[in-house]
Amino acid sequence: MSELDQLSINTLRFLAVDTVEKARSGHPGAPLGDAPMAYLLFHKFMRHNPANSKWSNRDRFVLSNGHASALLYSVLHLTGYKVSMDDLKQFRQWGSHTAGHPEYGETDGVEVTTGPLGQGFAMSVGMAVAERHLAAVYNKPGFDVVDHYTYMMCGDGDLMEGVSHESASLAGTLGLGKLICLYDDNLISLDGPTALSFTEDVEKRFEAYHWHVQRVEDGNDLVAISAAIEAAKAVTDKPSIIAVRTIIGYGSPKAGTSKAHGEPLGADAVIATKTNLGWPEDKSFYVPDEAGKNWLEAVEKGAQEEREWQQIFATYKGKNPELAGEFERVMAGKLVPGWQKTLPVVPADAKPMATRTAGGNVMNTIAKAVPELFGGAADLTTSTKTILKDGGNFHLDPAARNLFFGVREFAMCSMVNGMAVHGGLIPYGSTFFVFSDYCKPALRLAALMQSHSIFVYTHDSIALGEDGPTHQPIEHLMALRALPQMTDFRPADANETSAVWGLALERKGPCFMALSRQDLPILDAEKYNVFDGVCKGAYVLEQGGDSPAVLIVATGAEVWLALKTAQQLASEGIAARVVSMPSWRVFEEQSAEYKALVFPEHIPMLAVEAGATQGWWKYVGRHGDVIGLDRFGASAPGPVALEHLGFNVENVASKARNLVELAKKK
Repeated sequence: MSELDQLSINTLRFLAVDTVEKARSGHPGAPLGDAPMAYLLFHKFMRHNPANSKWSNRDRFVLSNGHASALLYSVLHLTGYKVSMDDLKQFRQWGSHTAGHPEYGETDGVEVTTGPLGQGFAMSVGMAVAERHLAAVYNKPGFDVVDHYTYMMCGDGDLMEGVSHESASLAGTLGLGKLICLYDDNLISLDGPTALSFTEDVEKRFEAYHWHVQRVEDGNDLVAISAAIEAAKAVTDKPSIIAVRTIIGYGSPKAGTSKAHGEPLGADAVIATKTNLGWPEDKSFYVPDEAGKNWLEAVEKGAQEEREWQQIFATYKGKNPELAGEFERVMAGKLVPGWQKTLPVVPADAKPMATRTAGGNVMNTIAKAVPELFGGAADLTTSTKTILKDGGNFHLDPAARNLFFGVREFAMCSMVNGMAVHGGLIPYGSTFFVFSDYCKPALRLAALMQSHSIFVYTHDSIALGEDGPTHQPIEHLMALRALPQMTDFRPADANETSAVWGLALERKGPCFMALSRQDLPILDAEKYNVFDGVCKGAYVLEQGGDSPAVLIVATGAEVWLALKTAQQLASEGIAARVVSMPSWRVFEEQSAEYKALVFPEHIPMLAVEAGATQGWWKYVGRHGDVIGLDRFGASAPGPVALEHLGFNVENVASKARNLVELAKKK
């Protein structure tokens, strides 16, 4: 290691240490141990342009052990990204660009939000999938316009989390040769030595996953780490993991102990660490001129790399104008103008159809107009209907659009997030709605990142039937509706499903769809103005005359129960208004005037939904009522389960009559 290398690495170490110390909060141990790896990646190996952090052909870097954020922020500052010294000094403070864990969209150069361990690993796998697919679609002989690596750094905690096992298994199966993981193997977790809970042979595990595996015994040995990265790049048919033995809190009095992990070193220990590593004790946030210039070589180097790529792309565009135009469009996240015209409209007299089936039909109808649509299911494509019929198999052909995730729900949804933030794809993942429980942490990160991730969940209620309570979702709608920035969709029929898919593609944030297993009649799209109504989140299907006595609001399959109940009430001389509410989130974005038109305050209201009742009181008010489920379901044929649990005309009509009578007494 040269003196300049050592100086540059120590500059990084102490920027991170001082960042944590000033905040009096954070994780100094990993930055002290991992600084040599980060230096090599950003200074020598990665193709990246700090002046344009969104260059499409940049190498991606994911810090899966996101608690080491001070390391990443310091690297970004030193290499010329829009992370200032003042940003470092505001680490973990209100309104700063340097949050406690890296946040996508908040800090220049941060590729994904990490911190919940293991998810960065899985999102890296998704990024590598996106790179491989886009390369297969858009590259031409002599023109590798998509040609970049995904580098990921992770720790012991990442590799303990189940999602890393799921995604590592699939990455090996897919042979993602441009995915390289640097594993910070420091033998320490928060509770103490990893021997307390983590004694497996990680290298053998990854060999079994069909990864290329290497070990570097000294985390300060730049020559050995460089050689390992070069060797990893030379293996094109397997993802690579390099286990690097580091010392957490390197150079500090707390080195090699859990005390270096999750709290500032403390003033005395900081001085001792600087003394041990030959750093000026009296200087904080210090960047020696020579080290600063060395780090900033990334600016011109990256600009030159992007200029060379732009020249290649210009020639490519001249020879392949349509393909190049499409590449620019998908990387910009823009849809083909007029694509909405491909959304199918189903005639009202068509046979009843499950919304899962309708969703599959929509996907296949719009597939040519939306070539960036890409994804699959967690071993359930025949049940969720989320397969593109002419889309092939990604495992066999990287230009194909169907990815078979296997029974890996959490990894699937995390990978979808990685694909989405990579750019160039609109990815989706699918499983049964009840298994969104397995995916929940990934949905939360999708919402936090506002990634364009689409989650298609089918078998959305007790109506799925005989599989019983283990497979019948109850609390899931409300749980996911509670996620900030996540759009909910539960359509009532094939036409609402088509409209929902339109919104899912146009809205740039994440969404989930809850689709039925059972067949449902078709709404007359023209009569009910379905597409416009869905775009408002909730809309009136039946007015119930000028002065309806009661309002029944429902979602999904229960909309048909509400309509049938309104017919029954009408035969008794009771006028009922019926509202379909396919999306709470979209409805809440409407004007106060529109909301009042849909839900007039003077009408007693009844909500009907085959799920938890919690939350509906916001709309029906304390004098309204809700027919839902605050218990688990039962194993029985779907219609039988619905009947016994109160989802029938008789019960809904009875509740509606009670509301009408109560209103008369006021």
